Order: sequence, then C-alpha cells, then structure tokens
Amino acid sequence: MPPLYRGRSGPEAEHPQYAGQYPLETVLGSGGMGVVYLSRSSSGKRLAVKVVHTEYAADPEFRARFRQEVAAARRVSGAFTASVVDADPEAERPWMATLFVPGATLSEYVKRNGPLPPAQLRHVMTGLAEALRDIHRAGVVHRDLKPSNVLLAADGPKVIDFGISRPSDSALRTETGKIIGTPPFMAPEQFRRPREVGPAADVFAMASVLVHAASGRGPFDSDSPYIVAYQVVHDEPVLKGIPDDLQPLIERCLAKEPEERPTPDELLTELRSVSASYDTQLFTAFDTEGFIPAQRRPHPGERPTHSPGPASAPDLVAEPERRSPRRAGRMAAAGAALVVLSAAGVLVSQRFTGGEEGSSGGAPHGGGSSPATGTAFRPWAASPVTGGGTGTPLCSYAAQDLFCVQPGLKAAKLDPVTGEVVWSRPESADVADGAKQLAPVLTGGVLRVVTGDGSRLEGLDPDTGKTRWGFDMSSYHGSYYSAGSTVLLIAPGGGVTAVDSATGRERWHRSLPGHTRPVFATYGDSGSLYAVEVADDGASTLVTAVDPADGTQQWQRRLDGNLTPVGSSGGALYFTAADADSRTDAVVRYDLADRTTVRVPLALPLGGTQAAVRGGTVYVFGYGGALVAVDTGLRKQLWRTETSVTEASLPVVAGGRLYLTAADGRLLAFDAKNGGPLGQTRARLGKDSSGYVQSVPAPVAAGGRVYAGAPDGTVFAVDAKDPSRW
Repeated sequence: MPPLYRGRSGPEAEHPQYAGQYPLETVLGSGGMGVVYLSRSSSGKRLAVKVVHTEYAADPEFRARFRQEVAAARRVSGAFTASVVDADPEAERPWMATLFVPGATLSEYVKRNGPLPPAQLRHVMTGLAEALRDIHRAGVVHRDLKPSNVLLAADGPKVIDFGISRPSDSALRTETGKIIGTPPFMAPEQFRRPREVGPAADVFAMASVLVHAASGRGPFDSDSPYIVAYQVVHDEPVLKGIPDDLQPLIERCLAKEPEERPTPDELLTELRSVSASYDTQLFTAFDTEGFIPAQRRPHPGERPTHSPGPASAPDLVAEPERRSPRRAGRMAAAGAALVVLSAAGVLVSQRFTGGEEGSSGGAPHGGGSSPATGTAFRPWAASPVTGGGTGTPLCSYAAQDLFCVQPGLKAAKLDPVTGEVVWSRPESADVADGAKQLAPVLTGGVLRVVTGDGSRLEGLDPDTGKTRWGFDMSSYHGSYYSAGSTVLLIAPGGGVTAVDSATGRERWHRSLPGHTRPVFATYGDSGSLYAVEVADDGASTLVTAVDPADGTQQWQRRLDGNLTPVGSSGGALYFTAADADSRTDAVVRYDLADRTTVRVPLALPLGGTQAAVRGGTVYVFGYGGALVAVDTGLRKQLWRTETSVTEASLPVVAGGRLYLTAADGRLLAFDAKNGGPLGQTRARLGKDSSGYVQSVPAPVAAGGRVYAGAPDGTVFAVDAKDPSRW
C-alpha cells in the first residue's frame, strides 16, 4: 500500500493505510515493537489497532510471540481489559484490533495531575484486583503490569498490553539469562526464578503500581535497573502516599515470597471492609479529555499523548524515601548478583494454569433422577455430540424436553433432568458450518431446525429426530429470521417469504412498502411481526407491523433515531437507541395505543448491547461488561452493575433474576431489583480456549432450572434456587 507520508527512514517511514479491513487513522501511540492506530469497524465502533514494525514482522520468533499475545488477550474478558475484535498474526505486518478505550493511562494521569487522592486510589485498587481475578481465571499471567498498561476508563481501570503473556499451550519458554518485565514493577521471583513466575507476580506488580499512583514513584526506585532489581529482591518498599487503612494490605502484596501474597479474591474481600464507596461514577473525576489526538500523523520525533499500546517504563518523580518500618533497607553491590536485563523490557512470558476442573466431556455428571422418583435434581453437564463436540450448543425447552443444535450437529434431544442424550442427529458431511444458528423450535408436533450452512430448513420428528420435510433456502443467501412458528426468508431487494415451521410450506410472500433490507422481530405477547429498518443517515427508523398469518401490513410508523427493537410488554414496543458512534445511549418506549414515545437516556453510553424487557423495565448488557436496568415508567436508570465478563448473551429474566451466559462458558445470575451478583458457574472454554466466539447463545430458564451451552461443546444445567452454590 502507498505510504501516507515520506521523508525519513526507519520503521515508521511508511504507515500502512489499512490493517486487514480496518482503515488506520490517528497514531495513538508507538512502542518498541509497533504502532497503535485509531480505527473504526464497519459498524462505527472505535478501535485501537496495533501494527507490528516491519523489522520485527520478518522475525519468526517474534511472530510466534505476537500470536501468543493475541491468544492471551482473547482469553480474558473485556470488562477489565481492551477486548480483541480481530487480529491477523500472519499478515505481512501482523496486527491486532481491540476496542478503543477512551481515557488516560495511569502513568499519564499521575504525570499531569499528581498522585491520586485516597478515594480514587481505593477504587483503582479494587478495579485492578477485579481485573487480575479475571485475567488469572482465564489462565493468564500478565507479567508486565505497570502504570502505562493501566487505562483509566470512565467505568473503571482497564489492563492492556498482553505482549509478554502466554497461553498454556505455548511452545515458547523463558530463555536462560533473560528477565521478563519492567524492573520497577517486577516481583522478586521474576529476577530469581523467571521460569516459575505465576499469578502472585501480578499481585506484587499491582501493589507497585498503586504506590506509584499514590506518590508518583514506585516502591523501589533508582536510576540504575540493576539497583532496582537488588531493591526488589532484598529491600523493603517505600510506601509514601499510601493511606493508613491500605498500607498493611499493600505490604502483604509486596511480600518477597509469592505464597505470602493475597490472591485477587482475598484482596477484594478485604477491600470491602476498608473502602467506603464503590460509586461507579467515580472515574468521571479523571481528566480523560485531551488524550485523543487530532486526526493527523505525528511529526518526526513527536511524542504521542495517548499510548494504549506498548510503552516504556514511566519517568519517576524524585522524592525523599520513606521505607517500611518492618526492617531497614540493605544496599550492596548488585551488578555481579544480577543477570543481564533486557534494555527494552520486552521479553518472553509465561502462562499460569489455574486449578479449575476440566471440561465435562461426553458423559453427564451429577446424574439426577426424573421427577417421578422424587429424588432432588442434581446439576449435570453433557455433550450432545458423541465423543465431544466443538462450538457452543444453542438450546430451547419445550414439552418438558431440551432440544439443542450445535456446529456439526443438526439437532439433539436431551433429558432436562439427567442430561442424558435421548437422540442425536449429526450434520451431513457436505454441510459446512458458518451460518447463524437458530434455536430449534417445537411447533405443531415438529422440531424445526436450520442446517449449519443456512441452506435448508428442516422439520424433524421430536421423538426420533428423523426428517419429516425439508425446504431449500439457498437462494436467500443466509438471510432469515425466526418468528415463532414461522421462518422469514429475506430475498435481495427486501422480498419476504414466510415458511410454516410445522409443515415446511410457504405461507405467504410479500414486499413491504418502504423496506429494502428489513430486520424482523417478534414477541409472544404482541401477536405481530415487526419489520425494522434504519434510514441511511441514522436519523430515523421505519417500523412496520405485519400480520404473521398472511403478511398484511397492520400499521407503519417512522420513529426518530437509530433504533433496535428489544421487546414488547403492556401494549408498548421497546427499543435501544444508538448515537453517532453506534453506542446505545437511551432506551425508547413506543406506546401502540396513543402513539407516544418515551426516551430514557443512559447515564453512560454502552457499545455492542443486547437487551431484554420485563414489564416496563429494560435490562441492557453492553460489550465490556456493564449491565444496566432502565425503568421507562419512572423514566430513569435504576442501577448499573459491572459483570466481570466482556461478551455475553441476551439477558434472560425469570423469577426476579437475570441470567447471562458469558463467552467463556460461565453462567451468571443477578438480582433483577438491584443488579447484585448472585452467583456464577465455572468457565468452560474447552480445548480451543481463545475465548473468541461469534455469538453467545442465551441461557434457558425453565422448570426451576437454568440450562446453558458452553464453548467446550457441552450443555449444562443448574438449580435456579440458589445461584450462590453454583
């Protein structure tokens, strides 16, 4: 591709215009290994795209490390990190795109504004402890946590740059004589036993970061990295600026031996007793303006003002030392005792394998008896595919049976009490996966399914799984929607064909006035189909109500804003409204009887949302972890909760609770009244544990139980009565 400007040599002499499909706009930051650009996805989401320098792209070992960085970043959820959207480690210049997180790094903030006050320091500590819990739960050790790798986002701190983190299946190993990390924020074992570094090293680094946030300098400080290394291994930390109630906890985190440090879960428990407030709006106090540069390239030699990518260790402010009173510091000649430090501070990494139990495999565990026996239900997990499958199952509950589909699986029937697979139909060998899946629907005594490539609609016998009828959908190019007992097929140009799920016969075919590419939704209490289409300028949305029996138009309205339908209740339709950046910034209620519209803004916009409606309340989950409840009757946001997951399913509301399935296979429960977390299951990532999935199927709540599919190919069931015991 042609360069955007010329005039100097070196790795930045030519800036690419694209990374894959993503246009590269502003330079956000530059590090030793690559450049980070601002970009946008096709839907308008802002991205930070890291592009590797040409000189490193030719190095096979570096490419291997970059693959590990991508894998590590994909493992962890985006509630506390910058979520990976796309990547290509095999490109001519390898690149990785993450969601752009507006906000200063902790290093930048402290340099500009000075140390954090105690309330903000506690909030940062809580956020980092949550982040480490999430990262370690995914089986990753960051190994280079430092102020320049912590972003102060509006909804809390986020950890970035997994350049030296490694998945468990990595073939890379720490080279003899090399140290991994940035010396002022490294744990003693990173100098002494680099091959044995585990999650406790991140806890040590977090404490060092907090001391820097509280004082402008780390707990160990010198102009010489050799002396810093000696101080880390032998001396007591300088804890200037740490509030008295946090000092004992910080000291424990900075213990020389890993086993003496608290875990992130233990930190969070103790922080609840010392933190006076967990106000989710606290971070609005941070100055996040001015860190997004103008739409231009930097001048030669210019230092970027926003650096979400690799960065060097921050400059430290020289202040008088105050050592911990536990024992006096010891200084000695350190050069001979230390191994050689990497000048760039960018080295190999290590992966931590957690103690979570493995995936369940093919047989259900826990068992459980049928209701006729009177035996209490026991949780179970089972694979619908013989020998274990891949991909996340998508299930529905009907007639006291559980029906599931999955990549490579046409359909399966499971006993909802025991998890026993009653029957299973594999997909034909000539059918490729890749189309969107629809949950199987039992209607008119027939189980309706769509083949994995979206080419056929089939009706199966629910008792045996045998095919009763088929309908060729290949001419519709995978554009179809489920509408209860009907499947809607959308032809190029907007023509709509309705197919009866029970018989496979065409019900009607129509073109809808004003629509060329309609999106359809249906809700059980409304009795109508809704065709929705946003205007090209995003200023309005055309909504058409259609009779599902014959396709006749019942009414049509053009509503203000870029709207997405999310449900109906009490004679009203509910939508989420998107701003110019495609973020949800409001919930909209449209009353069908009086044709009035109510718009309720969110306190903070959310990206990549999914929503559900119960009564007059809309529950919105945003990509990155925020879960929000909006009461359209009271016209206000009721609560907001950070869920600890990046990508999750459509929320399911049942029995006063909200259920979500996370991309890593966890099932989470929340109190619908206040958003409080009630419990969660373990992660079920399986063999391909990259954490990346195209979509996350919603759980199913029925019969006092909750069923969910996981990326390891299993379906699992838990008792809905007490999520805290999951």
